[in-house]
Amino acid sequence: MKVMKFGGTSVGSPQRMKEVTQLVTKSGEPVFVVLSAMSGTTNSLVEISDYLYKKNADGANEVINRLEANYMKHVEELYTQDDTKQATRDFLKEEFNFLRSFTKEIFTSFEEKAIVAQGEMMSTNMVVNYMKEQGIKAVLLNALDFMRTDKNAEPDPVYIKEKLQAVMQENEGQQVYITQGFICRNAYGEVDNLQRGGSDYTASLIGAALNAEEIQIWTDIDGMHNNDPRVVDKTQPVHQLQFEEAAELAYFGAKILHPTCVQPAKYAGIPVRLLNTMNPDAEGTIISNQTEYGKIKAVAAKDNIIAIKIKSSRMLLATGFLRKVFEIFESYQTPIDMVCTSEVGVSMSIDNSSHLGEIVDELKKYGTVTVDTGMCIICVVGDLDWSNIGFETRVMDALKNIPVRMISYGGSNYNISFLIKEEDKRRALQSLSDNLFNS
Repeated sequence: MKVMKFGGTSVGSPQRMKEVTQLVTKSGEPVFVVLSAMSGTTNSLVEISDYLYKKNADGANEVINRLEANYMKHVEELYTQDDTKQATRDFLKEEFNFLRSFTKEIFTSFEEKAIVAQGEMMSTNMVVNYMKEQGIKAVLLNALDFMRTDKNAEPDPVYIKEKLQAVMQENEGQQVYITQGFICRNAYGEVDNLQRGGSDYTASLIGAALNAEEIQIWTDIDGMHNNDPRVVDKTQPVHQLQFEEAAELAYFGAKILHPTCVQPAKYAGIPVRLLNTMNPDAEGTIISNQTEYGKIKAVAAKDNIIAIKIKSSRMLLATGFLRKVFEIFESYQTPIDMVCTSEVGVSMSIDNSSHLGEIVDELKKYGTVTVDTGMCIICVVGDLDWSNIGFETRVMDALKNIPVRMISYGGSNYNISFLIKEEDKRRALQSLSDNLFNS
């Protein structure tokens, strides 16, 4: 069985919902479908929550009414049979009355998570009703019955596998199994969400639990490109990536995929395929545990980076120095992207400036601190094992006219990273494409 995940734009209108139905039933084989909320819905639900936090019930109700009118319009466009229209209207009426009930209660983050979950509830119900109207054997499985996180807010794979397999046995013989992405319950039974990676994470967890043949992530672009198409000319989709390569690209700026969401698939050895709903015949990108040796695959960029250098003559041969430095970042929950060291100093980069002032103050206890803002990390990904002679030279040659603040190489067999000024980003990315892929 294949798991197919569709994002918000893929189910963003009645026409798109019809196209998704055609895609999932094309093969005639049973499939498991994970759906996001219709595009724009989650933003509206967050806006409703914001009004409720501010105790502005009128503002919340205005957004609710506007969203409800939009959904009722979709009902008229999506269905042809009166009984299906009425059943969906009744369901949506209950949903929006549920949202209105929060305007009379105390509002906390618990209520906000319950509100935000309703987007996926509505999209999945509408699509399964359409499929049934078309005579397709489809069943809607409530993700809250089997998706759960543990006390550390991480997915509980043992629980998910046990509960999901039981639900599947109860609903044997269906052609399409549909569930909600993103939402789950926490260890205390409260409505929650997976946060990082959202619906992609749900699809990966379900694929691992069902030992799926393949996990397909359907978006609105033709897979993962070898450079940023918004910045660079003549980019191409990458046919194949190793899981580590995909994670590096995702972490350093390739927005199509969240770096953590494919981990369950990676550990289960299940390939993940990135496909385009708007161009379903496109080959897309396959991500697996296989490595294509001797190839540089792609380039990505991460903006809004801050470089911090601490210089200290006391560092020379001083054990514990780096530990003290890293503990400062840990105490302010600020991850470090890149690290370069020498005998008298260490440079690091971060992308979270919320505690920059406090971090710098703490670091000044151990040496002289300088900060560079407006920086950008350029990440080149591929088979970059150190035994591949000349690969790093090819990359460096492409950046010979770009001032480089830091270089990170050797921490991974799949990545070499450069810290440059944001103003040089476009020139650097284009030069890398020209020299690595278009020459």
